Amino acid sequence: MSIQVKNKIEELRKEISEYNYQYYVLNNSLISDYDFDQLLKQLEELEIKYPEYNDVNSPTKRVGGDITKNFPSIKHQYPMLSLSNSYSKDEIVDFQKRVTKVVGPDIDYSCELKYDGVAISLTYENGELLRAVTRGDGERGEDVTANVRTIKAIPLKLRGNYLKKFEIRGEIIFSHQSFNALNLIREQNGEPIFSNPRNTASGTIKMQDSSIVATRKLDCFLYSLYSDELNIDSSFEVFELISKWGFKSPSIKNRYVQKAESIDEVMDYINYWDVMRADLPFDIDGIVVKVDCIDFQRILGSTAKSPRWAIAYKFKAERVSTRLQNVTFQVGRTGAITPVAILEPVQLGGTIVKRASIHNADQMAKLDLCIGDTVFIEKGGEIIPKIIKVDLSERKKSFSPVKFIEQCPECFSTLERTDGEAQHYCTNSVSCPPQIKGSIEHFVARKKMDIDGFGAETVELLYENELIKNIADIYELTYENLIPLERVADKSARNLIKAIEESKKTPFEKVLFSLGIRHVGETVAKKLARSFRSIDQLLNASKEELVVVDEIGEKIADSIRAYFTNEKQIEIINRLKSYGLNFEMKEQQIESEIFKGMNVVVSGKFNFISREELKNTIEINGGKVVSSVSSKTNLIVAGENMGPSKLEKAKSLSIALCSEEEFLQKISQNKSKKNEGKSAQGELPF
Repeated sequence: MSIQVKNKIEELRKEISEYNYQYYVLNNSLISDYDFDQLLKQLEELEIKYPEYNDVNSPTKRVGGDITKNFPSIKHQYPMLSLSNSYSKDEIVDFQKRVTKVVGPDIDYSCELKYDGVAISLTYENGELLRAVTRGDGERGEDVTANVRTIKAIPLKLRGNYLKKFEIRGEIIFSHQSFNALNLIREQNGEPIFSNPRNTASGTIKMQDSSIVATRKLDCFLYSLYSDELNIDSSFEVFELISKWGFKSPSIKNRYVQKAESIDEVMDYINYWDVMRADLPFDIDGIVVKVDCIDFQRILGSTAKSPRWAIAYKFKAERVSTRLQNVTFQVGRTGAITPVAILEPVQLGGTIVKRASIHNADQMAKLDLCIGDTVFIEKGGEIIPKIIKVDLSERKKSFSPVKFIEQCPECFSTLERTDGEAQHYCTNSVSCPPQIKGSIEHFVARKKMDIDGFGAETVELLYENELIKNIADIYELTYENLIPLERVADKSARNLIKAIEESKKTPFEKVLFSLGIRHVGETVAKKLARSFRSIDQLLNASKEELVVVDEIGEKIADSIRAYFTNEKQIEIINRLKSYGLNFEMKEQQIESEIFKGMNVVVSGKFNFISREELKNTIEINGGKVVSSVSSKTNLIVAGENMGPSKLEKAKSLSIALCSEEEFLQKISQNKSKKNEGKSAQGELPF
């Protein structure tokens, strides 16, 4: 039986890894999302049931869950040097002259896209990912392995005939699609949007919670190989070699990399991508030119900072001038006021730009704008156009200075700005039209109440016809209300009423997320729901009680308290309660009482189970998860790199510790006893 189980687990891992490779590396979808999820679920269940077959590089471990507060410093075996930058084609010619003086004129070059992302070094041993380290200062970087494991373009196990141990380097990036999707979610949640993909990728790879990293859908291109076992003659050979091992390497077919036999061919490649880069699904900021021959690279060597055999040609940021026609002020769902520049239409980066965000009052003051100014706008590595500066030589005395507003442009309420925040806010959340419509759109959206057929157009239609003025009004809609409206057919009306009724089954944590409390996103809502169990307990929670919850800082706590002290918001919540929405966590089905009466602390990194799964397992087996070690703590589930202060305190209080493996084994044994009809009550778990 055990051999059969092991073979089944290995078969599933191989199958899932193949589907991941096909989709994330080759862009080839061989299976539906539903079928893929079913396979993954099947594997997860087997790994939980048979922890003896757990593998740190299983596809199930990509979902994240590790909490890392410190990223250990790691010395690079091979220094990660920076490339010398050039900003003119003359400098490329000078580079050619320098290398030909040393190795002669007969040189081939490898020309590659310079990805605008975060440099990463991956170490593989025996075909498995061992470690992922950032560039850092080139000599030492930071260990970000837990976060990198969540990137599906990076293989956890290799294919084909690979080297026993090697280092491979590349760039972690955000595609335009993933970056825009992330910003859309943040905008819907009332959070500030990110300005550009590179900085966001850099911040993401250093996040403490790998489960959040997993949701952001980072991508990665690999292109440099280092090993004492490596025996190749050309840099260009690397791309074909690592592709066979399962890495996502730059596409030769798409000209992401190209061999050049002369400097003229190098220039042709640069010119091609200077024009075509606007059509790429990700950002690049230049072209990397390498001497292709490995022997020549060894001869040319390196300086203390950069190799002599390679150079980066940096594209100039796309910049155009246009005229500022006006500045308008937008009101977001949370009341955030964003100034928007209305521009004379101009072509930039392959698109016609008519608007540019000025972000906030501080940025507006910095730019010192006047209506009629000639302004320079850039995209560069950014998706969103921005104003760089004003051409003061074109300014006339008759031009009117732009001033930040003091009142909401929609409801005329006085704006407020909290200390430490860049944004001004309209605080009239219950009667300001854009906030009302935005809050309703947020409430009904997917991952919230998920009311099918209730999109932005429907919200606008119902609001303009005075059928909804807040989220509670949704549950008073009837078929008779809807059918007279323009563009509403019989079937659509019936389906919408049915979807509204179905939404009443939405669990508490999603209802809480749907309310649209400022700074309370999906993850925070889950943590609040688990900690306080009901809306009444949360409503009455003090700031001190809120900040002890994981990831709840003072800023979020203040926002929650402000929301629940607003009488009109309380009125809306009471109405939603009366309509039957879930405002408390349903009691979890208790599987056993092996942790009954026990306060359990979870600390450290875990390889085989996420922290949330672990906590849930403790609770459904009768225990209570607590955050801090005290005399009331009965047990600590200790993962890798458990905090030294917690460990010391546990020893001083003689608190029992168990490893991740011991925990999973005990749970598995308990399930077996249960299946045999034996009671586990009264047994000490460890």
